Amino acid sequence: MTLLVTGGAGFIGSNFIFYTLRAHPERRVVCVDCLTYAGNLATLAPVLRQPNFRFVKADIRDRAAMEALFAAERPDAVVHFAAESHVDRSISNPAVFLETNVLGTQALLDCSLKYGVKRFHQVSTDEVYGDLPLDRPDLLFTETTPLKASSPYSASKASADLLVGAYCRTFGLPATISRCSNNYGPYQFPEKLIPLMIVNALQNKPLPVYGEGKNVRDWLYVEDHCRAVDLILTKGTPGEVYNVGGSNEKTNIEIVRALCRLLGKDEALITHVADRKGHDLRYAIDASKMRRELGWAPQTDFETGLARTVAWYLAHRDWWEDILSGAYRTYEP
Repeated sequence: MTLLVTGGAGFIGSNFIFYTLRAHPERRVVCVDCLTYAGNLATLAPVLRQPNFRFVKADIRDRAAMEALFAAERPDAVVHFAAESHVDRSISNPAVFLETNVLGTQALLDCSLKYGVKRFHQVSTDEVYGDLPLDRPDLLFTETTPLKASSPYSASKASADLLVGAYCRTFGLPATISRCSNNYGPYQFPEKLIPLMIVNALQNKPLPVYGEGKNVRDWLYVEDHCRAVDLILTKGTPGEVYNVGGSNEKTNIEIVRALCRLLGKDEALITHVADRKGHDLRYAIDASKMRRELGWAPQTDFETGLARTVAWYLAHRDWWEDILSGAYRTYEP
C-alpha cells in the first residue's frame, strides 16, 4: 500500500508518518508538504533516508503539481492533514485558510477521483461543532452535532468536511472524516498552548493566558490520534464521520499550572491577556462510536502524556530553538 500523507512535516502529520512506518513497515509513505512556517523538514530527519519514504515539496493548492504527484505515485490512500490551523492567524488573515483548507482539499479530491484512490481520509477538528456551555458537563459533541464554526479556521475546516462528504455521495469517492479534540505531544509547533508555555517557561518568559483561562478543551496524546486515524483508514466505513477524543477535559489555566509544576517554574510567570475574539468556551468529544465500531480507546493518560511531552521538549532544545531563530527554514537533509 502506498499512502500519500499531506502536511506530513507538521505536528500530527509527522507523528502519523512515524507511527505508520513503525507499525506497518510494509507500507510506502509519500509525504507532500509545502513547508509553510509550521512545516519543518528537520522533523522528518529520522525517516528521510528510509527506502519506503519519499518527501515532496509542493502546495496542495497547485493543481498541476498534485496531478503530477498522483500520476507518478498512484497512491492507494490519501491521509489529508495539510491545513492552516492556528485560530489567531485565521482571524488576522482568513483568505489563506480558505485557499488552503477548502480549495486545496478540492484539488486533492479531484485527483483522488481521477486516479482511483481507494480511500480518502480527511483529518478534521472538533472545532467545526462550535462550542459548548461551561455549566453543562453532560453535553458532548457527537458525529451528528450540527456544524457551527466560530472562527475562519473552523469554518474553513467545516467547508472542507462538507466537500469530502459531497464527493463521497455524488461521485462515489470512498472517503472518511475524523474530528479530533486538542492534541499534544512531540514536534508541536511552539505557537500552540502546551509547547508555547513549555518554551516560554524554559526561557523564563511570561506565560500568556487568554482571559481568566477558564476555557475548556478535551486533550489527547498525539500517538493515540495516530492509532485512531490508522484504524479508520483500514477499518472505517466510507461515508462515515468518526469523533476522536481523550475524554480528558481541562481548563487552559489548569494546563498552564500543571506545566509550571512539571518544569519547576513559579506561577508568577502566568500573565492574563485580552481574550481571543469569538473564543470558544468548551470542547468535549463523545468518542463512543470509535470505541464501539473500531475498538479504539486512548492508551496514554494525561499526566503521563504531559510529562512525556515536557521531557521531549527538554531533550530537544535544538529543535525548538531553531524554530525560534528561524534556522529551521533553511534546513537541508
